Amino acid sequence: MSVRGKIDLVQLTDPGKVREHNEDAVGSDLDTGLVVVADGMGGYNAGEVASEMAVRTIREMVKARLTHEKRNEIDKESGLMRQSIVLRDAVARANKVIYQTSQSRTDCEGMGTTVVAALFYDNKVSVAHVGDSRVYRQRSEELSQVTLDHSLLQELVSRGFYSEEEAQRSMNKNYVTRALGVESAVDVEIHEYPVEVGDVFLLCSDGLTDMMEDDDIHLTISTFSANLDIVGQQLVKLANDNGGRDNISVLLTRVLKPFSAPKTFLEKVMGLFG
Repeated sequence: MSVRGKIDLVQLTDPGKVREHNEDAVGSDLDTGLVVVADGMGGYNAGEVASEMAVRTIREMVKARLTHEKRNEIDKESGLMRQSIVLRDAVARANKVIYQTSQSRTDCEGMGTTVVAALFYDNKVSVAHVGDSRVYRQRSEELSQVTLDHSLLQELVSRGFYSEEEAQRSMNKNYVTRALGVESAVDVEIHEYPVEVGDVFLLCSDGLTDMMEDDDIHLTISTFSANLDIVGQQLVKLANDNGGRDNISVLLTRVLKPFSAPKTFLEKVMGLFG
């Protein structure tokens, strides 16, 4: 469903201070409620190819599926909303396209990308991710990390080998355990969350989170929350000021108004007897 006028959107990507090329990609489609960040890898220009391919494939498939499927219902097998199934399938399709390209083109051999995507609909958001690009949500002055990295470090934290504080200081943050294009199939993690007016969602690549601690991200959003453009610019600036060792991508959304799905004729009729 279209969320134009209901959600404020800012997206920025920057090469950083060290890398010659920007292998991140960001994309959005407010007519379907989709936002995406991808962080490519593979050397030369292959990472850039993978990330752009991921964003394009997800955007095109979500648009095509949601255009032809108007129902707003729960999938009985998975318990997920139909929109979540569409998003999950789109990410899985992107994995297949990237993998097949890497197998058929020598200049793209070994390429891959992380991805995080959010789909807003009916006062909800579905979040799909593969790798260590993240989603944060700021609500009522509280910042929470919505996604957990698919990384070796996160596995060690989850198993109790590292504390969160030790993980922040670790130099081994970038060993991902899942990525698009590495294998013919991928396990896409997906969850659904209710959305409230005033919520700010931040999608970002690890070029931001490796250079900034969560407390600093929270302070930046809180300080400049009246203007999302300034929030985005400040986040990129601070990541660069702290070293800018990787490409930096941030995509920010703020919920301005409710965006409940329009009721079907049957739902309207049933409501008369509710």
